Amino acid sequence: MDSFEDQEHPPVSELSRRQRRVLGVLVEKAFTTPEYYPLTLKAATNGCNQKSNRAPVSSYNEDDVEEALDELREMGLVTVIHTDGGRAPRYRHWMRKRFSLSEPQLAILTELLLRGRQSLGELRSRSSRMVSIDSLDQLREELAGLQGLNLLQASGSLERRGVEVDHNLYAAKEGMSLPTASADVADEPSSPRAAGTPSPAPAAASDGRVDALEAVIGELRTQNQEFAVEISSLREELQRLEDNMERLRSELGG
Repeated sequence: MDSFEDQEHPPVSELSRRQRRVLGVLVEKAFTTPEYYPLTLKAATNGCNQKSNRAPVSSYNEDDVEEALDELREMGLVTVIHTDGGRAPRYRHWMRKRFSLSEPQLAILTELLLRGRQSLGELRSRSSRMVSIDSLDQLREELAGLQGLNLLQASGSLERRGVEVDHNLYAAKEGMSLPTASADVADEPSSPRAAGTPSPAPAAASDGRVDALEAVIGELRTQNQEFAVEISSLREELQRLEDNMERLRSELGG
């Protein structure tokens, strides 16, 4: 195993797209399939290229993933474990050693590394497959902690309806900074209300419904992306079958 304690590592301010995907996979699998963790190179590659819970879907080969793992090791974010008997080495993340994160914060950051920009409703729903997040209030509290560590960016106040968040580990050249809303909905002045006009519904209840709808929309978008990938795969398979049929006809003199 790498000796993490004996090495000095500079602060982590940005990661490449490939590094983000590989690191996200290691943390995700530690949460969701601990019985298969740490991961072999093959398992890490398969995790990077899986079609669910990924945006965008990638097609890295083992050389790509191994290079990213080596880079992450140099940053002190990943370590390699060599086992006896010549078995394949395995890789594990060092995120808990590099950053002071709660378990929900680690799950949230992982989800953002794997999918990028999301609404609060989407993020809570998706992160909960790794760690339970009981409410949007808890989510906002965890997000505020990530902001304090400069690991998270937001399109406005975390209390604002429709706010979106993303990790803050993009390279500057990627131009992935979130645009900030010019004014928060929650801070807009209210219009004068005529006497006898019913009071508006509490903002918290309205926000809850909006966030729930955003979560549903996010899941539908994800399903749509997965269906598109499956359709593309079916088309490729159909094309291969047609090519084989044509080749068979030629061989039979048809």
